[in-house]
Amino acid sequence: MNASPILVTGATGFVGSAVARTLAARGHRLRLLVRHGSDRRNLEGLDAELVEGDLGRPESLAAALAGCAALFHVAADYRLWVPDPASMMQANVEGTRRLMLAAQEAGIARIVYCSSVAALGLVGDGSIADEATPVHEHAVIGIYKKSKYRAEQEVLRLVRERGLPAVIVNPSTPVGPRDIKPTPTGRMIADATAGRMPAYVETGLNIVHVDDVAEGHALAFERGVVGERYILGGEDMLLRDLFALVAETSCRRPPRLRLSQSVLWPVAVASEWASRGFGVEPRVTREMLAMSRKKMFFSSAKAIRELGYAPRPAREAVADAVAWFQANPAKGGSKCCNAARDTAA
Repeated sequence: MNASPILVTGATGFVGSAVARTLAARGHRLRLLVRHGSDRRNLEGLDAELVEGDLGRPESLAAALAGCAALFHVAADYRLWVPDPASMMQANVEGTRRLMLAAQEAGIARIVYCSSVAALGLVGDGSIADEATPVHEHAVIGIYKKSKYRAEQEVLRLVRERGLPAVIVNPSTPVGPRDIKPTPTGRMIADATAGRMPAYVETGLNIVHVDDVAEGHALAFERGVVGERYILGGEDMLLRDLFALVAETSCRRPPRLRLSQSVLWPVAVASEWASRGFGVEPRVTREMLAMSRKKMFFSSAKAIRELGYAPRPAREAVADAVAWFQANPAKGGSKCCNAARDTAA
């Protein structure tokens, strides 16, 4: 095991816990930044030092970074709707900036920053985008995507102006085990697995196994070039094809009803109004509908070529996600037939 620890933020979450497990399997000593009172189920069985701290408390960062060899910054506020957009900007943009500056002050020699394809340019018509696709903030839809765009731009600025030793990875849409929240995509899979998805709005996603995303982080640490971005994606899929895979694995019928934007727009308006009034997260918003108009297809060719990244088929990622939700029905899954469980395994 390496003597100096690696600090990982966000390790209690979906992607962060997968990154921590991948690093542990490579023999790295881990220090994990965790918030006071956070849900730590995803850390079960993981040999790591836990340090309480928060990106919103700059004074906690120096102690967490002291003596570390490297930093993996995976923590982020990942929601497609928030009642207070400023809080998400503060966490994802200002929190990232503070952590990067603290890491440089601590003499951290290597940083892997987990951004998102949300920060990249998007063609949207079914054509495939990559790291070189032009992007402008005015074309970025949704507060989460804007926050990730601004955070990534801040990291790139620090690389250029201050020599920050950061490599950037851009995961697409991870699915798989330990999605305890769940993420927005995980919730769709959980609902479809439980037969709670009667209808959908067509769009396109790039589906990747969360463990492949974690492997991509480790490869970026080992082989990535400072200041470069690497898309960690998997397979481009239409939403109807994703639901068909979920149905095949979980012994459910896929949603048959495809809804139009015009039908759901007033529903989204009402849902947002009710959410602000009662504090319940809406299942559909105007920003979600706007995002669904563009197919989010991406190429991982650069990561494959330069890092040795090798994502598995989307079918395996979906099967593992379905199996996890079936084993954890309190998180949205449901028990199903033996055939489905055998397929998922």
